[in-house]
Amino acid sequence: MDKKCRQYEGLFTFGDEERLMKHLETCKDCRKEYERMKKVSSLIAEVAPQLREKRRTTAKIKLACVSFAMIFFVATLGVINFNTDIHDTLMYGQTMTTEDYGLPVDSYGLIVVN
Repeated sequence: MDKKCRQYEGLFTFGDEERLMKHLETCKDCRKEYERMKKVSSLIAEVAPQLREKRRTTAKIKLACVSFAMIFFVATLGVINFNTDIHDTLMYGQTMTTEDYGLPVDSYGLIVVN
């Protein structure tokens, strides 16, 4: 059974360019792996600009959404703070009573039923 050479990964990762090229001249298996990796690298280089453009577009959309949300919340808080009727109604801890709703109540604050 024919054993395949498994040195390509080690030479590519840890070796220098000169040793790798010397080994590729003599080893058919590693040369085949090298050609395959060159094809993959060329495909990645071809797709990279499109990926960068997609990331930029996504970042612009996110920025627009965050900007809109910030403007919306600032405007909403501004309306609540300057409109005293809304501010008094929505104040923390304040609850509306039956008198506020205009219902008839007795001296204890209970709804009067006729």
